[in-house]
Amino acid sequence: MKHTMIEYDNLNKVNKPFADELKNAFRDVLDSGWFILGKNVELFEYEFAAYVGVRHCAGVASGLDALILSINAVDIPKGSEIIVPSNTYIATIFSVVQTGNTPVLVEPDIRTYNINPDLIEAAITKNTRAIIVVHLYGKPCDMDPILSICKKHKLYLIEDCAQAHGASYMGKMTGSFGDIAAFSFYPSKNLGCLGDGGAVTTNNPDFINKVKMLRNYGSNIKYNNIYVGMNSRLDEIQATFLRIKLRHLDAITEHKRCLAKIYHEKINDKFILPYEKEGFKDVYHIFNIRHELRDELRQHLLMHDIRTEIHYPIAPNRQKALTFLNHLSFPVSEEIHRTTLSLPVSTFHSVDDINKVAAVLNSFHA
Repeated sequence: MKHTMIEYDNLNKVNKPFADELKNAFRDVLDSGWFILGKNVELFEYEFAAYVGVRHCAGVASGLDALILSINAVDIPKGSEIIVPSNTYIATIFSVVQTGNTPVLVEPDIRTYNINPDLIEAAITKNTRAIIVVHLYGKPCDMDPILSICKKHKLYLIEDCAQAHGASYMGKMTGSFGDIAAFSFYPSKNLGCLGDGGAVTTNNPDFINKVKMLRNYGSNIKYNNIYVGMNSRLDEIQATFLRIKLRHLDAITEHKRCLAKIYHEKINDKFILPYEKEGFKDVYHIFNIRHELRDELRQHLLMHDIRTEIHYPIAPNRQKALTFLNHLSFPVSEEIHRTTLSLPVSTFHSVDDINKVAAVLNSFHA
């Protein structure tokens, strides 16, 4: 008898509930004849800023661009040091390098996988100008001590919220803590468009004005260029799709949190599960577990028709693209990359799917 595969993700199934709305919205944009920086981008920026709880938002072309534009907006001197977590997705580090700055890697807390506040101050030098916190997998960072460090050392705080739409810390949304924050709307995100897209959020009007100019060739008046900018604009079609999905984001989050709760209840203690703490609302963009025999476990699940992913198999300091970091050792980060496994936790997964994954996990005998 052929068993049904439990996929890790399937973007056709993810978007199916919104298919009619998306098609109608596409037709409206097509009929309007206006595809760049129009009313849908403006409306999405207003709606997303309200959702995050900030005054300003700028739609851009990708999450990486959102990070690059955020760094450029705060206007630190080229060659500055920017602190980043050592286990982040590589885009965070690329944004520091591509803006002409130096990434300084700090180890995460082995429980949360987010930057360890206790280790930040030791990494600060006279050249440090900013900290980028990454709310990895959808879990908010421990913000109070980080905010205190930034205040004490007069550092900019940039939030990488690429995986944390709707996550909150002590009731306050990620993307509203920092001087500026970057979001990705890559299609697999909890709030994903049907292509690439990103956004920058802030309460600072000067920062958002600069981002809006930088994304559009450094211009806010046609053919009048103030900065050496780039072309990084969220287009009208993606903006209208995001407006639809934003209305459903809380329901998407709730579904994923319900699936995560089943995992927490059903998976036995042979596996390290995501750390949960009062006041930290995790939106489970990724539900990751850890196990010493990760690769064997992944094969065991695949043999039982369950697909998984690894976020991420190679630590940033081991990447060829970052040769200047290859000589450094980050044992906590490398331990996470060596043992982490991401389980299915998408909006189309059912309770039965998750119960099956948990049962197959528990049957793993190394």
